[in-house]
Amino acid sequence: MRYKVTFVVGLALGYVLGTRAGRERYEQLKKSAHEFAQNPAVRNAAETAGHTGRQYAGKAFAAVSEKVGDAVPASLAGRVRGLRDRSGAGEDDWGTSNT
Repeated sequence: MRYKVTFVVGLALGYVLGTRAGRERYEQLKKSAHEFAQNPAVRNAAETAGHTGRQYAGKAFAAVSEKVGDAVPASLAGRVRGLRDRSGAGEDDWGTSNT
């Protein structure tokens, strides 16, 4: 997903920088992008996607830590935040609650 977004942003940037339409077209595109980003539906979708992504990342991180945690040497585990002993209460590494 990150690569698709990067591609689209690069495509838009290339268009804006490569266009011969001038400043007027640039301002029009900038205004359209701003309006799109400020749309409540778009903002809600982005927030929901971010929340869902953090949930799945947390689950994946926990599963990998469980499987690999004991196999990692102590010298390396001390350097990796997720492999250190955690209290389990409060927030996870992404700033979200563990509920």
